[in-house]
Amino acid sequence: MKLKLWQIDAFANKPFEGNPAAIVPLDTWIDATLMQKIAGENNLAETAFFVRTGAGKYDLRWFTPESEVDLCGHATLASAWLIFEKIDPSLNLVAFETRSGTLVGERGANGMNTMSLPSDPVIPYEEQNGFAKQIGDALGIVPPSEIYKGHYILAVWDNAKTIRAIGDCGNIAGVLRPLDLWGLIATAPGDQRYDIVSRFFAPDKGVPEDPVTGSAHCALVPFWAKRLGKNTLKARQASPRGGDLICTNDGARTILAGPCALYLTGEIEI
Repeated sequence: MKLKLWQIDAFANKPFEGNPAAIVPLDTWIDATLMQKIAGENNLAETAFFVRTGAGKYDLRWFTPESEVDLCGHATLASAWLIFEKIDPSLNLVAFETRSGTLVGERGANGMNTMSLPSDPVIPYEEQNGFAKQIGDALGIVPPSEIYKGHYILAVWDNAKTIRAIGDCGNIAGVLRPLDLWGLIATAPGDQRYDIVSRFFAPDKGVPEDPVTGSAHCALVPFWAKRLGKNTLKARQASPRGGDLICTNDGARTILAGPCALYLTGEIEI
């Protein structure tokens, strides 16, 4: 069996920036175990697979090196870019059916395509058993000043420099496991020209640190939009690779915009 593969850097103006995703278009679905093996072999934060179901319509699934996940923003943006640029350039709009419902990608000006994702409102998380200190100790920084919970834990610090100073994920997996959670968003008000900065860690999914995380911004955008009193935010995910996002709070939906850069075109032989 031969399968085409593209590796695309999402939220990147050129290769080696943003978040790399492997994209594998399929004529029909292959076994999930095989898709998981391909994702493990690719060893990227996400490998996306999609199957065309109609004009501008696709079924889409995402796999980390460890498991299938319910939502991935950067691989969705990369999938839309691939369809617009290489597979069906006549399209300006594409709808993906996913575990998280219908996600819409739209062609934008100057390569800034957009996608609409379901928002992830967070609620305050009651401090227990020194949880804030555990987070700070795991990341090698001071404890967060606030903690919230949605699909992930969202921990808030007062200063963007603290977020930028995080070295790696440390033992954050051990801190999250007792809560049956696997992802941590670290965030603070923005510095430089950004409204917000963040980092994202998911070591139990085979992603010690994700370079740029669309799904994390589904929580970040409604949270910071309310706090800052503005619905359009310029966000920086301050991972070592780093990436910029233009984010819009649209109530039940979060709209993310960013460019993509093609890094690799290849073929899988299995």
